[in-house]
Amino acid sequence: MVKLEIEHLSKRYWTERNATAVLALSDVSISVGDGEFMAIVGPSGCGKTSLLNIVAGLLPYEEGMVRIDGKRISGPGVDRAVVFQHSSLLPWRTIAGNVRYGMEMQRRFDEAIMRERTDYFIKLVGLTGFERHYPSELSGGMQQRVNLARALAADPAVLLMDEPFAALDAQTREFMQSELLKIWAKARKTVLFITHQINEAVYLADRVAVMSARPGRVKDVFRIPFDRPRTLHLKRDPRFLELEDAIWQLIEEESERLGVVLAPD
Repeated sequence: MVKLEIEHLSKRYWTERNATAVLALSDVSISVGDGEFMAIVGPSGCGKTSLLNIVAGLLPYEEGMVRIDGKRISGPGVDRAVVFQHSSLLPWRTIAGNVRYGMEMQRRFDEAIMRERTDYFIKLVGLTGFERHYPSELSGGMQQRVNLARALAADPAVLLMDEPFAALDAQTREFMQSELLKIWAKARKTVLFITHQINEAVYLADRVAVMSARPGRVKDVFRIPFDRPRTLHLKRDPRFLELEDAIWQLIEEESERLGVVLAPD
């Protein structure tokens, strides 16, 4: 069953100085199945984050259609939650207070259910015992766990993740990738995941969509053949490295088309 449908989507940005339009996305079509983990990669400036913000309802679009469960989206909604690159936690709220914040804003959960869901998702992300701590008392990786717990507690149909581990150090990032897979296996949400790191996309996703240079189009989609559950040892598998290299070559081709020389992540 298809959960998220993006059909022939285009997005333009208008410049104030000369009133001209910059085409950021052109004729983008992607379908994401119910419970599927879809990752999107591509050259810098290809419109990955614009695409995610459109699905989140934070950006308008000129052409095409975005649907969740067959219903067109035209703005933010309770059926979507976003995990950004930075945790964006409320510093005056405890961890429990941050996790329940999204539920409070929705006004569709009673107090008993909010307490139950807060406790459940704090436990799910491995932060039991930190309920009364404040964000400043946690590491970057722990803060992103809180961010993820807050998004999941609100019970979205689609979880949108915009480079959620990019600000973390390399070791913490790898650890959080494995933790995300464990959490996702239990929550089984439909995920649209934006990343610059190709091996992160291959490791996490069921499918990886590769976007072209601006204007962003879907250049190819790779189905990831590796069974779940996955461990970090998979990243040393020759088949993994071969798939990573194939995706990298597509991105390199697009970058060279614009005269940009890249170094692999």
